[in-house]
Amino acid sequence: MSTITLEDVAGTLRTARQQGEPIAAPTETWPSLDADAAFAVQKINVDQAVANGDRLMGYKLGNIAKVMQDAFGLDQPDYGHLLASTFAYEGTALERGRFIEPFVELEPAFVLRRHLRGPNATVADVVNAVEFAMPAIEIIDSRVKDWAIGLPDTLADNGSTGAVILGGTPRRVTDLNLRDTRGVLRFNDREVIAGSTRNILGNPLAAVAWLVNRLACYGVEFQPGQVILPGSCLQAVPMKEAGRWSGTFEGWGTVEFDVA
Repeated sequence: MSTITLEDVAGTLRTARQQGEPIAAPTETWPSLDADAAFAVQKINVDQAVANGDRLMGYKLGNIAKVMQDAFGLDQPDYGHLLASTFAYEGTALERGRFIEPFVELEPAFVLRRHLRGPNATVADVVNAVEFAMPAIEIIDSRVKDWAIGLPDTLADNGSTGAVILGGTPRRVTDLNLRDTRGVLRFNDREVIAGSTRNILGNPLAAVAWLVNRLACYGVEFQPGQVILPGSCLQAVPMKEAGRWSGTFEGWGTVEFDVA
């Protein structure tokens, strides 16, 4: 695909995000869009956001759990950049109207103290690079109508990012059982869904290693201070109405936010 065409794809997705109006899947309009070209589209919009005053805060992995792939019709993970404008404060209210068709996910978040780079990064490298972990909620939201996405569509749309809320209970990874910690998502104090961190590629540290190795082919290196989201441990839940959401990792901590 030519640079002009990639700019066209990026502009169409950017307009959809700004106006809150979904579009047809990019692969319908540009059938030749593949994963590598879609990541280039993602990068165009990230670079423009940073040039306009935003800040790169890290990276995310999505659809790593089979339950998530089944829910959205994908057969492999997606990935995206995390921008500062994506982050919301815990305990504050988010307007439902700022999203198109959002879903709520519970997942751990890792903050790095050291550089992490691939290829050939191992789980041991990840443990050595992580400063601490905290509970997090990611709100995913697609600019593609009805979430009718293939891998290139969600990659072009920056991994279907919506918002990220970090919880206030950071822990050292050596103090957590990331191999099997139960996570529970609640809405208005009612349990909606539960899962285990083992659903994140066996454990979420392995998912981070997968992500840094995958992005190495694009020249991406994780930097100290960046936030890495390894993906959800349970199926995403539609965010349809006003109320309070809370996500809890048992024995670790809770993260909450309200929808207005």
